[in-house]
Amino acid sequence: MMPPDTAALERAVLSAVPAPRVAFDGPFVLRAFAGGTGRANAASSLDPAPDPDLAARVARIEARYAALGFAPRFRSTPLDPPGLAALLAARGYVEKDETVILLAPIAAIAAPDAAAEMLPAPDADWMAVTATAEHQTSARRQEKQGTPPLLMVPGAWITLREGAEAAAVISVVASGEIAGFFDLAVRPEHRRKGLAARAVRAAAQWAQDQGAAWLSCQVAAANTASLSLNAGLGMVEAYRYRYLVRAQDALPAMRFA
Repeated sequence: MMPPDTAALERAVLSAVPAPRVAFDGPFVLRAFAGGTGRANAASSLDPAPDPDLAARVARIEARYAALGFAPRFRSTPLDPPGLAALLAARGYVEKDETVILLAPIAAIAAPDAAAEMLPAPDADWMAVTATAEHQTSARRQEKQGTPPLLMVPGAWITLREGAEAAAVISVVASGEIAGFFDLAVRPEHRRKGLAARAVRAAAQWAQDQGAAWLSCQVAAANTASLSLNAGLGMVEAYRYRYLVRAQDALPAMRFA
């Protein structure tokens, strides 16, 4: 079974991480939500072919984000048209937050877990555990809570408990044959108990039950602990992406997961 290519994985994440505002400009898709996560608030190319109108297109994209009151973000992937990085650098952009896309056959990871609670949307316990693993701004909270009604593909929010306490959480979306998991978090006092791996396996089982054949995730290149966990589950690097933002918008440090 051949693994999905970059284009297929990029399309899958567009479905898995929806945004209420979407537009296209040539090969670029523009997305905007509440200004939180990069994935739902950035422009990215879906076609690596040369783009003779690239400079004018970039200027239009900047103007569209400015009209929303957002700083422009470009999500740079192997599908960028030639010259995009150089053009943006000349316009004062810098790189932020390199991220690794990992992939594995879902059958090699999926395992049922009777203790896994499957929810159709994040509840208060799920959100509380997520908040222990990331800086949860109001925009990010709004996006997480606003995602379920926007999905047009199956999704689940999963909680593992230790006793009565929510100890680990994860979300997962099945976009056809490709499933992606997100928001993996374990409360600090419950770490090093194997809960993270259990959560990933439970998410993979749920997605396999929806018909998915591949499991993907996106991990910050600097997050060595998460990269090690996923490598131990058999996930391998498919490609990387990074954000390109204006230098003045890169400070203070932002979290573009």
